[in-house]
Amino acid sequence: MRRKDWLIGAALGAVLAAGGITAAVASTDDSSGSSGSSDSTKVPSSSSADAGFARDMAVHHQQAVEMSYIVRDRTKNQEIRRLAYDIAQTQANQRGMMLGWLDLWELPKVPPGEPMEWMDMSGMPSAGDGSLMPGMATNAQMKRLGELNGKQAEVYYLKLMTAHHKGGIHMAQGCVERCEVPVERRLAQGMVESQESEVKLMADLLRARGARP
Repeated sequence: MRRKDWLIGAALGAVLAAGGITAAVASTDDSSGSSGSSDSTKVPSSSSADAGFARDMAVHHQQAVEMSYIVRDRTKNQEIRRLAYDIAQTQANQRGMMLGWLDLWELPKVPPGEPMEWMDMSGMPSAGDGSLMPGMATNAQMKRLGELNGKQAEVYYLKLMTAHHKGGIHMAQGCVERCEVPVERRLAQGMVESQESEVKLMADLLRARGARP
């Protein structure tokens, strides 16, 4: 599959997912009836955990998609290409969902303050190394990934994506604890479970290549 096909597939999946999730959230809101007294009808504020998670995780996911496209063109190993494809498709679809929520809530996609202000980042490494958020790769690291080939590219991708997933898991757990929209909490919990599983898989793939997780 060519890179263009990946991009078209990811974009189409994101559009369909965004439409589906918007309908689901709207349906949840309508279920409270005409009284308007239920908490489920409340639109999150721009500074809420719901909005903050949707904005920040959309950015976080976009980098994972880009990273996966890069390694797809730097290796012929089918196992790595399959993992990269799965991550790109899944995270592009989820990104579409989160941007769909922000549109539904009529909230800006750019945070009013600094990224991650909606949650406690204690215990996570500082993003002061040039990355936008903990777990995200720096511009220099992204450039380096695009310069490697074969096994070197595979190992570097697996290490970058492992760190990326760990940052994403921490963010998703923050939403599970703080978000108020039920469908968003469910998506966040699904992210935690799927990315923890992928971290274990990537550790095995690194060991198989003689590298430390």
